Amino acid sequence: MDIDFEEEKLKSLQISSLSEEEEDEGGAPDNDEEDADSDEIDDEEDQIPMTLGFAEKPKNPWSSHRQYFPSKAGGSPAWLDPINLPSGSSILCDFCSEPLQFLLQVYAPLPEESTFHRTLFVFMCSSMSCLLRDQHEQWKRSPEVQSRSIKVFRCQLPRANPFYSSEAPAEDGSQQPLTAGAMLCDWCRAWKGDKICSSCRRVRYCSGKHQAAHWRSASSSHKVLCQQLEASGKESELDKIPLNSNVVLNFKCTFQSYGVYYRICNSLWPEYEITCEDESDFDEAMSNDNGTGNALVSRSRTEGSDGNLMKYFKASDENSSWASFQERISSAPEQVLRYSSSSQAKPLWPVFSGRPSKPDIPRCNHCGGTRAFEFQVLPQILYFFHVKDAEDSLDWATIAVYTCEASCEGGASYKEEFAWVQLSSQSISHQ
Repeated sequence: MDIDFEEEKLKSLQISSLSEEEEDEGGAPDNDEEDADSDEIDDEEDQIPMTLGFAEKPKNPWSSHRQYFPSKAGGSPAWLDPINLPSGSSILCDFCSEPLQFLLQVYAPLPEESTFHRTLFVFMCSSMSCLLRDQHEQWKRSPEVQSRSIKVFRCQLPRANPFYSSEAPAEDGSQQPLTAGAMLCDWCRAWKGDKICSSCRRVRYCSGKHQAAHWRSASSSHKVLCQQLEASGKESELDKIPLNSNVVLNFKCTFQSYGVYYRICNSLWPEYEITCEDESDFDEAMSNDNGTGNALVSRSRTEGSDGNLMKYFKASDENSSWASFQERISSAPEQVLRYSSSSQAKPLWPVFSGRPSKPDIPRCNHCGGTRAFEFQVLPQILYFFHVKDAEDSLDWATIAVYTCEASCEGGASYKEEFAWVQLSSQSISHQ
């Protein structure tokens, strides 16, 4: 990938290690059981093959469409089941009641026929204050009800389904889904647009809050556009967009008598494809290359007089955990995702405190089965989203996603899974 990881730009990716005085500020309750159960064998993760995800600009305009089953970050979701979308309170932040923003999706099919197609979708509130409150809520255990600002949805389909061909899609952009999808909100392009502007009767929204945001937007205010639509009474390009399209950003609404307008979804993060590589390939390449390249931690620090980075930072558990994290990702510092389908896989924790114990991971609320770690989202993705390195900006150490081990069937098309958020010391100190 042609990415310039200059030292200044990498500052936004760095997570400061916790000092001993900060260790008790993370909101995690004192829990002796955590020490025994939390990732009992830290070295076990080293033995499980991991797949790394990297953010790249889409190579083709059609590659992020749902009929190509993409893994992607930012933009709008490419819903697997395009009709039976999540709705109601499940699409809202449980703290501020704003509709959640699309973070990323991972296409992760499993060998069974029922999971021939399988995608995991991650949404979160873009407010750091909500994420800080979320940090406390995730420690609640059943029967307490958790309020969350980050939510994960799992959707799966058999090979024969009403939405897609049973054959592999043609890699030339010509593939089309078998059925149209639900009408989406014209502001976020994420959730079902089941509310219509009462004036023009043409623009749809998922909520009153997104209607108000579109109305107030300085760059793409619907207030002006709505008046033009109402006055013209003519069919706009907006009306001509197919229901099954994946329009995301900057499309034109052209009117014969009124020039050209741009509708820009200001709330969306920029769109990237997530490409995958085996971590072992990077480990082998690094072992054959003494150059550090884009490494966040230089080899001179990992192979100094102390032997390795772990010894360099052995003053505390926090420093040791942070050093281990940096050392592990140094072979591929651009990674934004770490994935494994093995139920034995463990997250790579940047911070020692704030790790969940087994009882902290709730059972599947659909089948009652256990959940296992499947992937984690690294804070590097915030660099690609151009999130500013400010005190109140969105930030985390890692987001670990746990899913039903049985990948259960039946019930809702989109089943909610569980995300554990670990914050960095900088974020914790701002509480």
